[in-house]
Amino acid sequence: MPAVTTNCSNNYGPYQFPEKLIPVIIGAVCKRKDIPVYGDGLNVWDWLYVEDPAAALWQVLTRRRAGETYNIGGRNERSNIAIVHLICDLLDELAPHLGGQSRKLIQFDKDRPGHDRRYAIDASRIQRELGWRPAHTFERGIRKTIQWYLDTDAWVRIVQKAAG
Repeated sequence: MPAVTTNCSNNYGPYQFPEKLIPVIIGAVCKRKDIPVYGDGLNVWDWLYVEDPAAALWQVLTRRRAGETYNIGGRNERSNIAIVHLICDLLDELAPHLGGQSRKLIQFDKDRPGHDRRYAIDASRIQRELGWRPAHTFERGIRKTIQWYLDTDAWVRIVQKAAG
């Protein structure tokens, strides 16, 4: 069997389960509730807008060499607190009716046990061998994501209710 393995960094975008970091921040700001930040917020993760890993997987499926492993990364490393700040600022811009000054909602909590300090991968092989690169910067992808959540609040409520 001509198998291939892929590893991917953190994905975000429309339809992400509401318990994940980015939807939690968006939801908290929209409801004017505290934004939970674990530890000092300096944990760094690499992020990919959801359309980018889908495109990368297509490249792997159609152009890969059997037996290879490809890391799919975004070169969009950001600290959690930088992400929180950016989302707050974008929501203040895109949804001024929420009242602005969203950074004041940030509350630091005790860090989770075993929380990764850095979560990123080297995607140079897929870029070099298959020519794939992410199409979205973090700033472009997060803006699209926030706008989607603002436009699709009913979906979030349905999923949260179903999850209990």
